[in-house]
Amino acid sequence: MIPNFDRRTWLKTALAAPFGVALAEQALRAEVDKTVVAAEAKRIAAIKKVHPAVCAVCMYGGTGSGSGVVIDPEGYALTNFHVTDSTGPLMQCGLADGLLYDSVVVGEDKVGDVALVKLFPKVKGKPFPFVAMGDSDKCRAGDWSLAMGNPFSLATDFSPTVTYGLISGVNRYQPPAGGGALEYTDCIQIETSINPGNSGGPLFNMDGELIGINGRGSFEKRGRVNSGVGYAISINQIKNFLGHLYAGIDCDHATLGALVETENEDGALSNMMVRQILEDADAFRRGLQPGDQLVSFAGRAMTSTNQYKNILGIFPKDWRVPLTYRRANDRKEILVRLMGNLPSEVNPTAEQPKPAPKGPARPKPGANSPAAKEYEPKKGFTNYKFNSSMTAKLLAGFKAFGDFAPLAGAWGIAGTIELADRKGEASISLIDAADGLTEVKISRNGIDDSVKPLKESQPEGELLLPQGSNGFLVALYQYRRLLTLGKAGFEQAFDHGGYEPVYPPRADGKAAERLADLRVDCEVLRTKHGSFDTKWFFARSDRKLIGCEAHVVKEQDPCELFFGDFKPVDGRELPHRIEARAGDKRYAVFTVKAYTLAKK
Repeated sequence: MIPNFDRRTWLKTALAAPFGVALAEQALRAEVDKTVVAAEAKRIAAIKKVHPAVCAVCMYGGTGSGSGVVIDPEGYALTNFHVTDSTGPLMQCGLADGLLYDSVVVGEDKVGDVALVKLFPKVKGKPFPFVAMGDSDKCRAGDWSLAMGNPFSLATDFSPTVTYGLISGVNRYQPPAGGGALEYTDCIQIETSINPGNSGGPLFNMDGELIGINGRGSFEKRGRVNSGVGYAISINQIKNFLGHLYAGIDCDHATLGALVETENEDGALSNMMVRQILEDADAFRRGLQPGDQLVSFAGRAMTSTNQYKNILGIFPKDWRVPLTYRRANDRKEILVRLMGNLPSEVNPTAEQPKPAPKGPARPKPGANSPAAKEYEPKKGFTNYKFNSSMTAKLLAGFKAFGDFAPLAGAWGIAGTIELADRKGEASISLIDAADGLTEVKISRNGIDDSVKPLKESQPEGELLLPQGSNGFLVALYQYRRLLTLGKAGFEQAFDHGGYEPVYPPRADGKAAERLADLRVDCEVLRTKHGSFDTKWFFARSDRKLIGCEAHVVKEQDPCELFFGDFKPVDGRELPHRIEARAGDKRYAVFTVKAYTLAKK
């Protein structure tokens, strides 16, 4: 061994002596060997860490497996949609401990080819081994990666196969495999070998962090062997949909509602131009027009069609994201609601596809299987049982701010109102009238408006009062119903809507330098009462209700309420600042001086 303090002197002497070059090369090889050994040790340690959480996803009985990976101690695991589509909603998952666990599908993303399943422990309450999710945006071409799973069902004891290789590319786009489904956007291209059976299995970085779910490969035409090109769905895309998946939602991806193409493909940097835009797209209502240059979308610069399709495809339907465009010399940032990718209604006059031939019958789970008891199909949902569970957890967390159920009587709110052109005293009342309908009134600056939201055959204009608010009074009516009646107040829908970013305006009324600076990640509750569809936003940090979007008239922008300055009122937390917005404009800020809340 060469002492560290004398290494340079020794190398100079060795190079000057006979056979010095050979001796020096031997010493350098010893140094390289240490690096290789260290990298090998790190790789083996990473495999050992994640190995217990990699699973084979099987039909009931343990046959016909894909792969998956457990992401939390409760047994929730990620895999591909095309895997759960084959197994059916009830399946079994095998872990490296050699055991099969009864499992059920929770949520599915048919467009993005992702599914969430839940494994049930053999001993109630026993946690599962799981892996940590990494940041796939840090991946670079040339990084090493590990793919794990059960190719060709080789491991009958469910011990996963490991392959090791390079990340060949990032931000790749793979078009839908058919019917708008299985579209891989912003995905990771790998040379790390994956084969049939690896579908749904994890892709790890060298720290053992989950960076993707393997799903697609290019195979030689005569067989089933990987040609060296595989694709993994990035974990950062999956994170955007994870709240929807946990809530049992049948997910849909977003579209802008506009045709965006490069102005000049020959240039070093091509301008992305809006060629066409739907008039019912939110982006159109926010001011985007044909001929505008798309500068950035969701914080990512736009210079090619590939970039645009990639970033657009990683968001769920109905999310709001910042968009920057340029028109002549003017540059503007707007917040746009994204439309859905899949058709919402089937055209009954259109020719429908013929049903596919049935495959082999799926073995049915035993009567005592916990999986069978945890599956509840419902239109629009993969598994409504988990949606109900997520809703219950959300409401339980919100209850920390007070129990409003006893206060279902008349409400009075006194304070001041700040409109665009004036300020003054204001009062709001919500009273159940003699005809059984609730009446909501507002008085400000000598002007009175009142609405009975459920009154039959009333003009839409009345529901949108006060003028310019797009339904401030109807939104307040629903707010009281949510607090006092909960689920009982919304007879048509009361469902968890997953996770979504919200951008509350600054309390001082000044515009933010960047819209992204306003972002608050929220849990969403979707309700429907009468003809009113409303989304309620609860901060994920503490489940405080920070706002809502009330769609009072479908063709109009919703009335948005943002709640702030919470203070205790009779042991309950209530907002003392309510900002109402419609479209891009602030209708008013209502500052509360006093609440009068009556018991019923």
